[in-house]
Amino acid sequence: MDSRCKFWLPKKNRFCANAPLNNSLYCGNHTSSFDGQWIPCPIDPSHSVLQENLEGHIRRCPRLKHVQSLSLQPFYQKGINGGNEEDEDRKETFRSNGMKDFVASNKSSYGSLETITSETKRNAVHSMTAAEFSKLISKIESIHASQCKDFRDSYKIPKACGIWVNREVNGKLPFQEKHVLQQASILGNLEEFGVLNSQGDGIRVQDGCDVSSGDDSNAPAVVEFGAGRGYLTQMLADCYEINKVFLVERKSYKLKADRSLRQKESLILERLRIDIEDLNLNAVESLQGIPYLAIGKHLCGSATDMTLRCCLGEQNNQGGVARCSASCYLRGLAIATCCHHLCQWKHYINKRYLSNLGISKEDFHAITWFTSWAVDANHDSDFSGGLDCNLNQQIMSGKEERSGDPCGVEEILRNMRAEERAVLGFMCKDIIDMGRLMWVKEHGLETQLVKYVPSNISPENHLLIARRQNSL
Repeated sequence: MDSRCKFWLPKKNRFCANAPLNNSLYCGNHTSSFDGQWIPCPIDPSHSVLQENLEGHIRRCPRLKHVQSLSLQPFYQKGINGGNEEDEDRKETFRSNGMKDFVASNKSSYGSLETITSETKRNAVHSMTAAEFSKLISKIESIHASQCKDFRDSYKIPKACGIWVNREVNGKLPFQEKHVLQQASILGNLEEFGVLNSQGDGIRVQDGCDVSSGDDSNAPAVVEFGAGRGYLTQMLADCYEINKVFLVERKSYKLKADRSLRQKESLILERLRIDIEDLNLNAVESLQGIPYLAIGKHLCGSATDMTLRCCLGEQNNQGGVARCSASCYLRGLAIATCCHHLCQWKHYINKRYLSNLGISKEDFHAITWFTSWAVDANHDSDFSGGLDCNLNQQIMSGKEERSGDPCGVEEILRNMRAEERAVLGFMCKDIIDMGRLMWVKEHGLETQLVKYVPSNISPENHLLIARRQNSL
């Protein structure tokens, strides 16, 4: 133990295993941990660096080369799908004029890009009075009752996916039953909705923009957002006829499906390593003039909003009608939403919808924080249908019974029953996704929001599906 660094790692429940520096109790990584200010790296905010070491770190950051090469790509446009809060500064296009300028540009806007953390959201809720909290719960109940009536269970396992469900695929491909059932149901709902065809024709193409003339260069494509290792696309390629695939993912993964997909002779695969927030899909040269299907399984938090904006934002929609010749053309869409507690007001796609319902930015932060309770619930029980009587009444009367005296919001939350938390969490998830559905519908698509798997398979079971109406 004397030869180890004395910095305690609470997550690993042990001391750091590195050797300490001479005349120090700590290794080089931790000798300054108690001094100086740690700030996010301006190149890749997923890691931090001491402010005094920032200049040297920028020159050798592992992400440096990737960021430099990415900034030269025609489809890279910083913050194009990020939305805005009060300013438009985030829609500036960055080009490589030297890393010093790049970092300076990021640092100057860093304050406006700050993410509202779960801790900040929790503290804001705890600072409410009991009356304010009760009013918010009543508002959530009222909005949910009036707006979220049409959700239905739609657990579909199509025959085309039988080879995966029955484990008849290549034994080297990873198989986890819960993921296979989710992927199969996503594709099954697309097939039922008329976007996919299991009769050997792959993706259907509507009459107004028919590219099924035998020219593979114009065949419909699939764009998977937040693709990860790409196994949703792998199932789609195995079970339906597709010719072009674009996998959008900001991280680099091992054990990807790419190798298996590239073995298919008729399939063209392109992986775009880029954040969805910065992707101008119209500028992807190999996707120009091609209809495509956008899919995504468990697009965490704001990634769903960014994907919708990427596919249907102003840069992709001219007069409400997507044009086949000038740009890529959205044929259909299937997004399994996820991690609503990570949603941010600045990114949310339909602020106007929420504002018209009386939900402020502060209410939105509270609502997103409540959504985590749905995921934390006992998934053997289905709380998504709500309780038999008024939830706000139960919560506020329950706090009197359990505490005996009037108390603050923190005490009310502590005394809430698990089922009350779960019901409130599911209501908030429904409201957030309903706003997304309404935004897609406003852009001329036929749209549905369904529960595509039972909650005991995944509590994150909302699937937003859409397609172009034949009249367009």
